Amino acid sequence: MIPVIISGGSGARLWPLSRQDDPKPFIKLADGLSLIQSTFIRSAKLDDVNTILTVTNEKIHFRMQDEYQQVNHSNINLDFILEPYGRNTAPAVAAAILHIAKYYTTDELILILPADHLISDFDSFNQAVKDAKNIANDGYIVTFGINPEYPEIAYGYIEADKDVPLHNGYKIKRFVEKPNLQRAEEYCNSGNYKWNSGMFLGRVDVFLKEFKNLANNILTTTNNCLLNSKVDTLNNSKIVHLNQELFLQPENISIDYALFEKSNLTAVVPCSIGWSDIGSWLSIAQTLPKDEHNNAIIGNSLLYNTQDCLLYSTNRMIAGVDIKNLVIVDTADAVLVADKNHSQNVKIIFEQLKKRKDPLYELHQTSHRPWGSYTVLEEGPFYKIKRIEVKPGAKLSLQMHHHRSEHWIIVDGIATVTNGDNTFKLSSNQSTYIDAGTLHRLENDTDKNLILIEVQCGKYLGEDDIVRFDDQYGRTK
Repeated sequence: MIPVIISGGSGARLWPLSRQDDPKPFIKLADGLSLIQSTFIRSAKLDDVNTILTVTNEKIHFRMQDEYQQVNHSNINLDFILEPYGRNTAPAVAAAILHIAKYYTTDELILILPADHLISDFDSFNQAVKDAKNIANDGYIVTFGINPEYPEIAYGYIEADKDVPLHNGYKIKRFVEKPNLQRAEEYCNSGNYKWNSGMFLGRVDVFLKEFKNLANNILTTTNNCLLNSKVDTLNNSKIVHLNQELFLQPENISIDYALFEKSNLTAVVPCSIGWSDIGSWLSIAQTLPKDEHNNAIIGNSLLYNTQDCLLYSTNRMIAGVDIKNLVIVDTADAVLVADKNHSQNVKIIFEQLKKRKDPLYELHQTSHRPWGSYTVLEEGPFYKIKRIEVKPGAKLSLQMHHHRSEHWIIVDGIATVTNGDNTFKLSSNQSTYIDAGTLHRLENDTDKNLILIEVQCGKYLGEDDIVRFDDQYGRTK
């Protein structure tokens, strides 16, 4: 079986922690693990898993590699399909199926998992996957229906056909859109309806047959894109860079609408697995341990007469006095204060920032790169100051800038610097000046992190003022 982790979307309802280029799968919860790491660990622990395929955005590929490497203790093979932009889940799933059919086998079982769900009961989840395997091997595409705990109006529902039992599941009678409260209460009371978890399991050949019958245009256009896409090989892993122009051709539609709701070969395994769709700050609060006043806390906080709040701090202390039912999220460059019951409306703020082209919707002050990360410490009209951290064995591209000069001051570690025609080493408290238009490169060929301060000066300091001449991460044009 090959788990397929689908990681797309911006997580607008979890701003300011989730950004366009640093989305919610990277959010860390109380256990110190990010959502994507929890999903990976859960997938790797299942039976007969040697490869995990991830479909994600090209921009966050190396960040995701770093996240996986921290928890990939079983040396699971890591395949990637990298999207130049999101086209919803139907093209993503089609690409995954075609990839596995090409490089593995058509009778392979694939388990489709969103990257941003939490499952607290692994044993029950593992048993549900085993039950789903039995049904999938009979030719069905199986979804995991969560036994509803309350009448939730934010989820879609699945009606099980109790007249057609299948091992420990049932044939699906119908999929139901998100209901109003009265209808949700009726669904919960009937016992026939389950929350639609968005997780599916089936054989590759069954998926291919259903795509050909019900969504053939998505299948053929996605296949055409794959045939004209660049494929890199790293150890035994395959990394597919989807063709930017051809990936526009598949319809922008969810897998539910394109395939599952039309298919007669769908089944559901009812389960109680401690499942949560982390879609809002309220849903995060529901998954966290609480103090004696029902406050959920991540980070440093000091509270007086504070009840029913979620407080999330990435760095500074949050002090709360005489407050109730609030969400307070503090990041380096933005603070969110919201009524917990209306935290879904955070997406309105996100969309307003996006419409204004404010960088707060897109990036944090700390940005991750294949070689490490940088943090913007301060900037003005003609200058910018960064803290740069380069991982052991990593190096930046050989590059130059048209509009800015740079001054590098080494804080910790040893840097190998190319500055024009000269290559030399710098250690703590040493520096170099790089004029605009000069070829330069920064390397860390030691086994320790390299930390430096970069001071940029110029009339234009945008991140797009860069020309790469050589890059080990394939970013040259």
